[in-house]
Amino acid sequence: MLTKHYICPLPFNIMKMKNLSTLLTLAALSTLASCGMFGKNSKKGALPNDGQLHGVAPGNKYSMPKPPGMVYIPPGTFHMGPSDEDVNYAYTARNKQVSINGFWMDATEITNNEYRQFVHWVRDSIAAKLMGYTKNADGVDYVDWAKAKTIKWGDKATIEKIDQMILSPENRIFGKKEIDASKLVFHSETFDTKDAAKRENAGKPRSQFIVKKDVRIYPDTLVWIRDFSYSYNEPMTKRYFSHPAFGNYPVVGVNWNQATAFCEWRTHYLNAFLESKKRAQESDFRLPTEAEWEYAARGGRSQSMFPWGNYYLRNKKGCLLANFKPGRGNYPEDGGFYTVRADAYWPNDFGLYNMAGNVSEWTSSLYYEGGYNFQHDMNPDIRYNAKDSDPPRMKRKVLRGGSWKDVGYFLQTGTRSYEYQDTSKSYIGFRSVIDLPPMQGKSKK
Repeated sequence: MLTKHYICPLPFNIMKMKNLSTLLTLAALSTLASCGMFGKNSKKGALPNDGQLHGVAPGNKYSMPKPPGMVYIPPGTFHMGPSDEDVNYAYTARNKQVSINGFWMDATEITNNEYRQFVHWVRDSIAAKLMGYTKNADGVDYVDWAKAKTIKWGDKATIEKIDQMILSPENRIFGKKEIDASKLVFHSETFDTKDAAKRENAGKPRSQFIVKKDVRIYPDTLVWIRDFSYSYNEPMTKRYFSHPAFGNYPVVGVNWNQATAFCEWRTHYLNAFLESKKRAQESDFRLPTEAEWEYAARGGRSQSMFPWGNYYLRNKKGCLLANFKPGRGNYPEDGGFYTVRADAYWPNDFGLYNMAGNVSEWTSSLYYEGGYNFQHDMNPDIRYNAKDSDPPRMKRKVLRGGSWKDVGYFLQTGTRSYEYQDTSKSYIGFRSVIDLPPMQGKSKK
């Protein structure tokens, strides 16, 4: 759309205008400074005892830096839904204008190396408790991380002390003592704000809305074999999560519950550090909502089919722009047979990599076919904390982005699919978001 520019007549020459503008600017700055707009007159220390209202800050000065590996997604409005014909005629994603608040998002999918930090933290915390490396506060035992960091994993004495974490003799190969992956369990405790906010729950004790559960967090490496019948993928099962060559590749074999547990751990990990420095606690890391994910994937291109624009999967040189299943199945044509590095290909206009292809990504949203018809147009979302006893239909979570084994249709920013929250696949990963102000993340380029 062309924009008309109107020119107003000037009563005097440009030089005089520039001088006047400079004087007005200096006068405005002087006025703001004299009014204390820049914090020159802000009060520090204890409140004066003068019987007047001065306010009380919730904590120390806010000094949260830019989250490493994340980019800021500014607030905006876009048309959520398909930007092309609904080839399935399913009508599960009607086009709708919505507005999204700003947030920070991982520039790449969570990698094997990043998820391994979570696995090692859980491993070390369990081992520390077995070895007695704990502190007691208010009747609760906490891990003494100063001692936990000294654990020597190759030492025979250490192995004897953590025997409960080691594979039982009948499960060992050539008698090798290895960590039992099923023993790596993260204890999750969250507060269900959605349930607590219901009018019928007003006045009920807080304990009724605290959700506690244990989550096994080690990735299911057998997905590479399970997902594809009559297909030789054993090397990926044996090496993908454990070999350093795949360290910067997206983690897979992680179900929705494990991805959510990772975000919860990441929150605790950050806030524990901030608390040790007597700094303000931060928002929670979490999975993006379906609307947030689509808005971020579009990169400001409201009506584009793909993160890079319309309408093609190749650039003008004929190079493929994402990792997917080209044509009838020429998997290596795009440069990767399975997954590729999480920072492969060009990022979109927000600086996000692989928002189309590589691995599909979990969102926090419940998959409901008609959800677009009744969601709010401000930060739309449908969430449901499904229990193990709930029917499978209530455990469906929205997947976005398409993966290395999908055809081009699933790479479109408006295409939605789902998977069950307790299911892991070799083509599903995730990235996390956090709600922080943008001004703390400005960096020089």
